[in-house]
Amino acid sequence: MAAARKGPRTAREAVRAFALSLPEAVEEFPWGDDAVVKVNKKIFVFLGGAGSDGISVKLKDEEAHGHALAVPGAAPTAYGLGRHGWVSVPLTGGETPVELLCDWVEESYRTVAPKRLVARLDAG
Repeated sequence: MAAARKGPRTAREAVRAFALSLPEAVEEFPWGDDAVVKVNKKIFVFLGGAGSDGISVKLKDEEAHGHALAVPGAAPTAYGLGRHGWVSVPLTGGETPVELLCDWVEESYRTVAPKRLVARLDAG
């Protein structure tokens, strides 16, 4: 069975809903329309504004990091975040399955969330 591919807006909303389903995740808009999702006051996914064509996640696992960078148009996140493991992945064209995007969001969450919340995620 093929992985589900969705248009950019639908993919962004699916990723947003998944991110907000993680323990104690909250959405904030620190730069106007640009959305981020945080846990314990730490950002684990940049969603951009409603018209955004991508997301940014923090991937410490080398294999996942390399896989994300292999997506056409993906690049280390700007503003120096790329050197700390952040990758910006485009949502245009729906080339990347939503399930894979959500896997990367979960890895990013696990990277910044307190151990007690990761344990809660593993238990649930």
